[in-house]
Amino acid sequence: MYKLIIRPLLFLMNPEKAHHFTFDLIKFSFLIPGVKSVFNWLFNDKNSSFERELMGLRFPNPIGLAAGFDKDAKLVDELSAFGFGFIEIGTVTPIQQEGNLKPRMFRLPADNGLINRMGFNNAGVEAAADHLKKRKSKIIIGGNIGKNKLTLNENAIDDYLFCYKSLYHVVDYFVVNVSSPNTPGLRALQEKEPLTNLLHQVQVLNQSMPKPRPLLLKIAPDLTNEQLDEIVEIVLSEKLDGIIATNTTIARDKLKTKSEITSEAGGLSGKPVKDRSTFVIAYLRKKAGKNLVIIGVGGIFTVQDAQEKLDAGADLLQVYTGFIYEGPGLVKNLLAGLK
Repeated sequence: MYKLIIRPLLFLMNPEKAHHFTFDLIKFSFLIPGVKSVFNWLFNDKNSSFERELMGLRFPNPIGLAAGFDKDAKLVDELSAFGFGFIEIGTVTPIQQEGNLKPRMFRLPADNGLINRMGFNNAGVEAAADHLKKRKSKIIIGGNIGKNKLTLNENAIDDYLFCYKSLYHVVDYFVVNVSSPNTPGLRALQEKEPLTNLLHQVQVLNQSMPKPRPLLLKIAPDLTNEQLDEIVEIVLSEKLDGIIATNTTIARDKLKTKSEITSEAGGLSGKPVKDRSTFVIAYLRKKAGKNLVIIGVGGIFTVQDAQEKLDAGADLLQVYTGFIYEGPGLVKNLLAGLK
C-alpha cells in the first residue's frame, strides 16, 4: 500500500513539504484512541532474540532511526511505534537556526537517493530537551549535537558542551557530529588537532557527570584511509564508545538521475552511499578491533543491505532514506529477514 499509493502521492510534493505533511499526519493520527496500539501491532517485532547490550544500554533490536528525521524530538513517542530499537534526534545546536535557503532537499528516485543541504535547521537544543522531558515511551534516545552556523570553529567546543549539558538528563547516548557537509567549515573539525581537542573537552565534561553517557563520533564517508586511521587513533585515545559510519557524501559517482538534480550542492544519502559506508565500517572494524561500537548507516533498504553492514562489523544499524522510500514496515521487514 505504501509504495503503490502513499509514496507516489508524497513524491508529488516538494520533499521538505512532504516531510512536514507526514509529521503532521502522524501526529494527528496518533491522537485517535487505539491508533498507536494498531501501529505497535503492525510494525513492532517483539522477538527478544534481537536484544543486545552495548555501551551499557539494552537495545530491543539493532535497527534505529538516524538523526535528521526528527531533529527537534517532536515525534519520538509516535515513531517508537514503528519498530525502531532506538531513535537519534538532532542534529541540534545551542541556538535556533533556520538552516540554508530553500529548496534544500532533492529526491533521486532513479538512484533511491536524496540530496539535502538543510544546514542544521532546528529549534535549538533547549526546545528538543523540553520535548524529551514530556515523552512517554521508553525507547533509547541518542542526542546528535553540533555547532551553530555562525559559530567560528575556534569557538565550536562551547557549542558542543552547551548542547551536552542541555540534553544530559533526557538522552541515553551522545553523538558528536562534525561530518555534515552543509555547515560551512564543519568538516574541518574532523582534522586531527581540532577533533582531538573537541572530543577531549566533551569527554572531560562527560566523565565529570554522575553517570557518564556513551559518547560516539559521526564521520563522513569521504575520508581517506589515512584520515580514518587518525579517527580511530583519536577515538581510542579519548576513550569514546563508538563511531557512526557514515554521514552523507559529497561524491556524485555513477548516478542515473539527471545532472540538474545531481549537481545540487549538499550531502547525498541512500543507495549511492551504501557501498562506501560499508567499506568504511569494515575498515574501522579491522583497525579498531572488537571493543569499539560501530553503528552502520547508509543505503539500507533491504535485508541484504542490512546483513552486509552487520557482516562488515556493524553492531547496530540506522535507517533514514530507506525509511522514506520503503515505508513504515521497513524495520519489521528487515528484522524478519535477519532472523
